[in-house]
Order: sequence, then C-alpha cells, then structure tokens
Amino acid sequence: MRITVVGTGYVGLVSGVCLSEKGHNVICVDNNSDKVQKINNGVSPIYEDGLNELLKRNIGERLTASTDLRSAINNSDISLIAVGTPFNGSVIDLSYIRQVSKEIGKCLSSKDEYHVVIVKSTVVPGTTDDIVKPLLEKYSQKLAGKDFGIGMNPEFLREGLAIDDFMNPDRIVLGGSDDLTHSVM
Repeated sequence: MRITVVGTGYVGLVSGVCLSEKGHNVICVDNNSDKVQKINNGVSPIYEDGLNELLKRNIGERLTASTDLRSAINNSDISLIAVGTPFNGSVIDLSYIRQVSKEIGKCLSSKDEYHVVIVKSTVVPGTTDDIVKPLLEKYSQKLAGKDFGIGMNPEFLREGLAIDDFMNPDRIVLGGSDDLTHSVM
C-alpha cells in the first residue's frame, strides 16, 4: 500500500518507519526541511530504541521524507494525520490538526482517486467528525464517504517501547466513515 504520514514527530515517524518495515511504501511529510533532510539521510530526529536501525534499513527503499504534501497525497492511497497535539495540563491544542486538515483538503480537491485520511494523532473524542471531516470537505469541495474516506486509528505507543508496540500491538482500534474506508484500513 502507498501511505503518506503527515508529521514526523514521535507518532508519525515511528508509524512511518514501521509501516515501511512491514512492506508498505511510505512518504513521511513534514514542513520542517531540516527534519526531512535528516530522515532522508537515515538519521532520526527523535530518539526511540531501534528506530535508527529501521530507518536506515528502509530509507530510499520503501521510505522517503518530503516537504511536498500535494505530491505525497497524489502518490498515495492513505494519509495518516500524525501531527502534534500539545497538552498544557487542561486543554489539548488542535491547531495543527486544523491546519493539516485544511492542507489535505486542498490537495484532495485535485485528486481523482478515492483517498482515505486517517487521524492517528492523540485527539479528544469527536475531533474526527467535528473538526477534521468538515475541514476536509470544505477545502476539497468533496464529500466524505463518497469522494474520500475518513477514519480514526488511535495510537497506543509507549516511549522506549514504541517500535515493539507498533509491530506487536495488543489491540488495534479502527473506525471509518464507510465500507470502502474500512476495506482500505
């Protein structure tokens, strides 16, 4: 499968590297060109036990990094939103979720093939239906469940054990807008 992972922080990079290790073609997208360059050079910008080894094994083969979201979406079947959602102790900041939903929506406006957008970031209940879906529809001028799919796949990664948690999960939680989205997930 061809997958775009938007965000190369802890969840995004671990997910992208592990998905490529499982045999998928992955494009990790970030707006930070320094992080993208490091990843393409086989150097992880974050520390997680075993990540550098998996990154080096897959980079340039099934894994690349880019700042070009439009190209990544045009060359993939699924996009995982894995951007940061900072928490200040009382409120979760969804500004990055909003921004990337707008940007993905704009990219989907010119894509003819069915594309599935999956929220992987840590978010509060209702974020996918109440924020992501309306923004994707507004900026793409398309309808979820008809022109593109939308889903949720919450992460359960423990720092220090994230590679093992991803590769050997004790549970996988998936939710999708329609049957086609479910079949792709």
